[in-house]
Amino acid sequence: MAEPKRAGILRYLKEAFLFRWNLLILGGAGAAALLSGHGDIMLPLVAAAEVSYLAGLTTLPRFQSAIDAKARAEAGGGPTAAARTAAPDGVAARERIVDVLRSLSEERRARFLRLRARCVEMTRIANAVRGETGDASGASTDLRQPALDRLLWVFLKLLLSDQAIARFLKAADEPQILNSILELTERIKKREAVVAEAERADDRILRSLHDSLATAELRKDNIAKAQGNAEFVAAELDRLENKIQAVTEMAVSHSDPDEMSSRIDAIADGISQTEQTIRELQTITGMTAQDETPSILGADIAQPVALAGDADATRRRIEQTRAAAEARTGRRPGS
Repeated sequence: MAEPKRAGILRYLKEAFLFRWNLLILGGAGAAALLSGHGDIMLPLVAAAEVSYLAGLTTLPRFQSAIDAKARAEAGGGPTAAARTAAPDGVAARERIVDVLRSLSEERRARFLRLRARCVEMTRIANAVRGETGDASGASTDLRQPALDRLLWVFLKLLLSDQAIARFLKAADEPQILNSILELTERIKKREAVVAEAERADDRILRSLHDSLATAELRKDNIAKAQGNAEFVAAELDRLENKIQAVTEMAVSHSDPDEMSSRIDAIADGISQTEQTIRELQTITGMTAQDETPSILGADIAQPVALAGDADATRRRIEQTRAAAEARTGRRPGS
């Protein structure tokens, strides 16, 4: 019997490299290396780590078998290719949204889900006011249009940007950088005091100190820019949240769908500056402002506890609840 055809090393490398979490981590590590001011040292380390990851994963027999099966299914039009082609748009949209929600902190995820839930609830109220009860999801045609989905999608990506900036600012030691600038300035002054002015341009120590000072100043500027971005993103989150709530509340008192559509479209067209900021931060977040907008109001994402990223926390809560119940009944765990 002939041996099944193998995908080959190039396909293994491609699948391993294009794995979305690899791209996200690689992009974040590359951005952090550049922002650290020591890119000449950090970037080779990032590249070495990526090569190690690719070499390790592509040589695993289980990984190779999975890619071989995927390649054979694609070549023969098998279940993998057919399932991917026939997958409903709603399922794909939910997967995209859940991928982003999974990467958010619990607080930010809850903020988005509260906003989306309010949109759905206000739509139910608007439907009831108009005597429309046929839409079980509560997302009427007025509010399911792409413009409102776009606003919610931008809000979700802003939350991701806010989290990425917060992590960078937490990792960046601003007091240490400021102290370094002061120390380097003092060292330069002391060195200049003992070196003749005509010889300062050729003094190796002074050149090294000036280069270190320039690097520290660049790091300080990077932190200042990140702080400015953080303030803008926080303000945009509040503004966009209020706008989204306003247009959903207007659905209760406005019966003209055309007027509602024009109001939502006007707000959606006014977020160009927000999307520009998302483009600037895409190296950190792994997302772009031009991503195709998924159907957020129509997606089934009502159970955040079921997100894969919360599996460990959910198991811990179950174990804690079981232990508490056993303690109340006087039973010992495992008895």
